[in-house]
Amino acid sequence: MTDHPTRRTMLAGLAATGGAALMGTGAAAAVATGPSLDTLAKARGMRFGSAVNGRPAGTDSGSWANPAYAALLTGECGLVVAENEMKWQALRPAPDRFDFARFDAMIDWADRQHLEMRGHNLLWHQDKWLPRWMATHDFGTGARKAGEQMLVRHIETVCRRYGTRIRSYDVVNEAVTPATGALYDTALSRAIGGAEPTLDLAFRTARAAAPHAQLVYNDYMSWEPGNDRHRAGVLTLLEGFKARGVPVDALGVQSHIMTQPAGSDATKREAEWRRFLDAVTAMGYGLVITELDVRDNNLPADPKVRDRAVADYTRAYCDLMFSYPQLRDVLVWGMSDRYSWIEGFEPRKDGARRRPCPYDDRFIPKPMRDSLAAAFSAAQRS
Repeated sequence: MTDHPTRRTMLAGLAATGGAALMGTGAAAAVATGPSLDTLAKARGMRFGSAVNGRPAGTDSGSWANPAYAALLTGECGLVVAENEMKWQALRPAPDRFDFARFDAMIDWADRQHLEMRGHNLLWHQDKWLPRWMATHDFGTGARKAGEQMLVRHIETVCRRYGTRIRSYDVVNEAVTPATGALYDTALSRAIGGAEPTLDLAFRTARAAAPHAQLVYNDYMSWEPGNDRHRAGVLTLLEGFKARGVPVDALGVQSHIMTQPAGSDATKREAEWRRFLDAVTAMGYGLVITELDVRDNNLPADPKVRDRAVADYTRAYCDLMFSYPQLRDVLVWGMSDRYSWIEGFEPRKDGARRRPCPYDDRFIPKPMRDSLAAAFSAAQRS
């Protein structure tokens, strides 16, 4: 994305005129000065983007149909990804029926704004994230064939519908159990005959249906303590893909990271994380940061203190990640604290609102935004 003047002007206009009414009474947008994050990323051969949802116009949400939020996205991003609108639960209300209305509207908007859309996701391999009907679906006496046909039909239908409009897919999402490193078992994999053949089939089908696209395995293993088995399980999965000739192009590193207590061993954490990334890239896989945000754990309620700590943590993480030339795309899971999923998922015990995103709940840029900009500018790329 080039830094389109109309986008920056639109966002600045919202700040000047109070056009950010959907953000709540008294809220105002404030455009960051200087180049957009995507412009800074592009200068280093990278791209910057964000998640967006498809809730209807008139709702106070992180939707493309919210003019204030849309202006923030178009002012800062070169690509976007749907929060939920492309998942099975959204697209597949019944075994024999697809509903593309919400995602069609979203990708049409993205096309109009010259924003590339990532595909997320073609298979979230956990029972709780598959459609409810899947749990009781009767696959019949030929369960394996029926299960394979269901998966193949889903992936082919989605990929062929959007063609080259989508050039990168999270084909499989979160298939590894964090506590053990083993693969999850699902109603679909039980029908097909195991998790491994199910995941392999998903990637092989995606390659055939979207030969132009980057195919990604996406997961939330992290550099924080307690992730050892999760990282090991992901490495085992990637090694298996490589050994079986499964067409996987990159690892999606979600990057839902969290600040650590004072005195934690950052040197050890970073060394272990580098060993993991080195092992991934040594197998020939690319890297994508797919869902970056920062939980402000172990920090006082004072927003200035938290914002500074989150910004510093973001910079340290991005400097490490950006040192890998295999990384090109960097996406945050939302641009504004106002709409972050973390507030509902894991609120702070002291009641202070989470501040995990580059912009605050009034769409004012935060130190985290500055850290992202600085990390892009400092990235060393050949």
